[in-house]
Amino acid sequence: MTYEEARKEAEQILKGAEVPDAALDAWYLLEYAIRKIEKKETGRTWYLMNRKESILPGTLLYYQELVSRRKQRIPLQHLTGEQEFYGYPFYVNEHVLIPRQDTEVLVEEALKRKKEGMKVLDLCTGSGCLAIMLADQFENATVDAVELSPAALGIAQTNISRYGMKDRIRLHHADLYDGIPDKRYQLIVTNPPYVNQSSMDNLPAEYLHEPQMALAGGFDGMDIVRRIVGTAGERLTDDGLLIVEIGNEAENAIAAFPELELTWLSTSGGDDRVFLLTAEQLKGLKKA
Repeated sequence: MTYEEARKEAEQILKGAEVPDAALDAWYLLEYAIRKIEKKETGRTWYLMNRKESILPGTLLYYQELVSRRKQRIPLQHLTGEQEFYGYPFYVNEHVLIPRQDTEVLVEEALKRKKEGMKVLDLCTGSGCLAIMLADQFENATVDAVELSPAALGIAQTNISRYGMKDRIRLHHADLYDGIPDKRYQLIVTNPPYVNQSSMDNLPAEYLHEPQMALAGGFDGMDIVRRIVGTAGERLTDDGLLIVEIGNEAENAIAAFPELELTWLSTSGGDDRVFLLTAEQLKGLKKA
């Protein structure tokens, strides 16, 4: 069997299983299998030049195993162990949410308010991608990153070590604000659990392989968001900002905070998936 025949066979298998982006996934998995087994750096040019060559037996076996697992709707990123975020690769597995493009707006918006030596708090850090990008982009900033899941903390630590950020980012095993340093931050960012119960009951197959505690936000999706917003005013400097990703839950967010005028930020997925609040708005807000 040639490389081309193997790829086409994989594409048909994935299409038959109704896997989204079957053709792309078949290509990415072949590229990954070649790099893993044959230790070759591949790409479109390499493939075009070698597609009629016989695929090595070891590569074929590993590729078929990958395709079989993708057929079961295991996310591509869990199979390759990597996802790109803001142009950088991050290690991911079933213990953390896969970083998605919408979350990049939290970094972009933060960069507009960049200050020397900023103190930043990243709640529900997961893979640590947000904390790492903010530490990288903000010179001399100190970042506290909070995560409740011990398994996720291990993944965040791996990524922090990978980018040499041990001295810039402090990881905390904590439940949101509990157990973290008693200080104020110029910026709090978070991609918390926000999926409402109805949506949790109808998740796409791939999402069932991601940590449910990082997704489930209660009946209206706002259980954790209420706690974050309710205490943020006590943890922000006078000129501080809170930026929160809430996915498709804009209607529930508006209903949860009728006394607040949420500022919505544009993302690749829409104009109502990430909101911003100032410290001034949060003063005196009643806790959830």
